[in-house]
Amino acid sequence: MIKIGLLSDTHSYLNPKILTYFKEVDQIWHAGDIGSLEVIEELEKIAPVRAVFGNIDNAQIRRIYKETEEFMVENVSILMTHIGGYPGNYAPPIKQRIYEKQPKLFISGHSHILKIMNDKTLNMLHMNPGAAGKSGFHNIATVLRFCIDVEQISDLEVIEFNKRPVE
Repeated sequence: MIKIGLLSDTHSYLNPKILTYFKEVDQIWHAGDIGSLEVIEELEKIAPVRAVFGNIDNAQIRRIYKETEEFMVENVSILMTHIGGYPGNYAPPIKQRIYEKQPKLFISGHSHILKIMNDKTLNMLHMNPGAAGKSGFHNIATVLRFCIDVEQISDLEVIEFNKRPVE
């Protein structure tokens, strides 16, 4: 069983609470709009990080990370990108790839809106962890934790906190 911490849209800010919430995970996935490599460096102190770049990420981040990642964890195929849309409204640049690859789990960020949906047509789970940073219109920052065990995605937790920590 692999424990995953999933976040997106940090925009150069990593709330210290995230480090606490992710301290037991085996891997951390960042679905873009990282903002600065310092965010990744802090996350890597906890667990290995897999990430994609987002629309606000600079050339340095884009040299290190891809726009889209396809990978397997246990027996679950995963497709992760920043701008992806959601079931019934996938972003045009990724839609064809989703239909060709038919991953079991599709992850995107960008919207700053937490959304977890099943795509019954493709038998696929979609996760958007919302926004973990303090930039943007959201009032509550969110991250996800879940497990992958053989072929099952389970123990999904939504973690919410104020986007600006109380001093």
